[in-house]
Amino acid sequence: MDQRLHHQDLSQCGHAFLDWDPPNNAFNQDFYKKVLDPELCQTQLNYIRRNNTFLLAQFLDAGIRIPKGFFWGNIVDMGNYHQCLAISDDIVQPPVEGKYCLIGIPLFEITPENKLIETFNKKYGNAFSMAKEIENLNKFHHNNFLLLSSDHRNNVINIQMAMCVPKPCTTRETLNALLFNLTANFKYEDVFCRLPNDKAWVTGDIVAVSILSVIGFLSILSTAYDIWYTKLQKKDPKYINKIITSFSIYKNTRDVLTFKTTSNSLLCLDGIRAISMLWVIVGHSYSSQVSYSINVPDFFKWMSSLEAIWIMAAPICVDTFFLLSGLLIVYVTAAKYNYMQLLKNLHLFYLNRLLRMFPLLALTVLLEATLFNHVADGPFWNKYAENIHKCKTYWWSTLLYIQNYVNPENLCLTATWYLAIDVQLHILSPLLLFWVLGRQRKVAWAALTCVWLASLTAATIYNFIKEFPSSPLMPSRFLENVYYMTYYYMNTLTRANVFIIGMMLGYLLYIWKGHQLKISKVLNMFLWIISLSICALIIYCIHPTLQIDYKNQILDSIINSFMRPLWALALSWIIFACVKGYGGPINWLFCLSLWKLPARISFSLYLLHMPFIEIINATTIFPLYFDDRAIIFKYMGILFLTMMVGFIATVLIEQPFNNLIKLVLEPAARKSAKSQEVLKPANTGDGLIFESGPNKEK
Repeated sequence: MDQRLHHQDLSQCGHAFLDWDPPNNAFNQDFYKKVLDPELCQTQLNYIRRNNTFLLAQFLDAGIRIPKGFFWGNIVDMGNYHQCLAISDDIVQPPVEGKYCLIGIPLFEITPENKLIETFNKKYGNAFSMAKEIENLNKFHHNNFLLLSSDHRNNVINIQMAMCVPKPCTTRETLNALLFNLTANFKYEDVFCRLPNDKAWVTGDIVAVSILSVIGFLSILSTAYDIWYTKLQKKDPKYINKIITSFSIYKNTRDVLTFKTTSNSLLCLDGIRAISMLWVIVGHSYSSQVSYSINVPDFFKWMSSLEAIWIMAAPICVDTFFLLSGLLIVYVTAAKYNYMQLLKNLHLFYLNRLLRMFPLLALTVLLEATLFNHVADGPFWNKYAENIHKCKTYWWSTLLYIQNYVNPENLCLTATWYLAIDVQLHILSPLLLFWVLGRQRKVAWAALTCVWLASLTAATIYNFIKEFPSSPLMPSRFLENVYYMTYYYMNTLTRANVFIIGMMLGYLLYIWKGHQLKISKVLNMFLWIISLSICALIIYCIHPTLQIDYKNQILDSIINSFMRPLWALALSWIIFACVKGYGGPINWLFCLSLWKLPARISFSLYLLHMPFIEIINATTIFPLYFDDRAIIFKYMGILFLTMMVGFIATVLIEQPFNNLIKLVLEPAARKSAKSQEVLKPANTGDGLIFESGPNKEK
């Protein structure tokens, strides 16, 4: 364990994280400086103190007080943000207005003798011994359920308290005048201050509004043309100009809501994809709540309980998407190309995959960096400003799908690490597809098996050497979270074996396409029991690792090495059995029509759910009491909002550009297609993104 992280690895891992600058570009910093006026400040403070007791009460009521739930571990009091900014007394000129500030008061100093720091330094060398580095651990709670921060001079635990001060004043001037005379022994730091209308409109905001306006204008024109041609003129839709109608809201809505199947459709994938996406959203709804809870110890106690196991095991469903991605890339490509045709059309293979995702991904990145900053506000908005800063700084690594290796601690759109790995595996997949699409099935199976075993072996050796924790979410292991996420969770090597299992399943489904499979009831029941038992075991194995006293590195390495491939193998049988008619009630569940819409808009749900969760959390006006049922109610609201906006984004953004991409790429691909089947470019092997057209093979 002491040698887990070498100096070179640490420097690579921490480059962006440890040098992170405050996310100030989301707010107008010049605005804060211009309003400061010491002379006017003293005039207003004297007026408040001597002539307007009610106004003084408003400032005090909206500001500093001991954090509620302090003995529960809460050391943050956010005051009353909106009340403070609403203060405006125009009896005197200029009027007295409120400014909201947050200060950090040191509770005690962190020294090398502290058990937490001592333990971490033993593992990683003195990686986090400096004040700047301690500051960046501000986001993580440790085993005393307190928040780490720094005053840039001493490593300290800070109590954070809100202050409401007159607009031209600093916090120190206000404290001296309204509360008490500060002595030299009283130390605190200004964390941030906020004013009404302090979110500056920048060039990016104008660009975002312009792009949305153009899309809206095209949608109106395209819809008008479509309705005029097909409804008013009652002409045959086959002769309509497909380019002009690409942005038609009427056409795209009809396509998204039309569900047709073919004999080759893999119907059960709708349910698996939709359920997995809902599982991801509920998991993120819970995990994001820890920073906003007043009773953090109860949150961690709940995490280690059996009732939380379904939430804590939610990350495993990400591997479901890698499995589906590998499945579809073989199942669809094998129906269109042989190995020589694949090589000749490799540019189309890549372009179709990348161009299909780019419009909605790029627009979401742009909105996160610009307009989302203006949709709401609250005392926690400074946390959301970090996301804005990340997208303004690292948008390029997101659009190049390399953000899991370039500044992985500062992801723009945190969930897009999945896209990076999926695209990287997609780019590498032709190296294996070349053999899979050949004439010899023995060669194809040999290639798939050898590559999978090599990937599994390499990942296992890597996991045992690096000694990752299996559950870094517990308080005692929070400081390992950056290391775990960077080198294990977002690593292409540790995810590749699941993708390859998906390719093996896709090839198996392809060669059995159109053929009946006969399995005895006993064998079928045995395989189902084995598969479901493996799934249950994998979900449950998270529970022991979430206990406070858990410490077993060998078990951690075993779980990290084999949990995900075992999940993929068990799920592979479930999919295969459902497709071949041996799924029973589980196949019925997965094939229900209610899953088709969330499955079809899954890419929009995936991109939008985290920004919405973070925006909703950032508007919280004070720390909330964590309760399992309350989070479920909150999740339902998040899900409804994400579904509604995701549907609109699919109709207005994803589907129109998919129509254009299809019109551009389809003629070229048809010339070299192996069969006379219509090209289905939306099915080029993504387990998450689902086609929006009605007549497309699943």
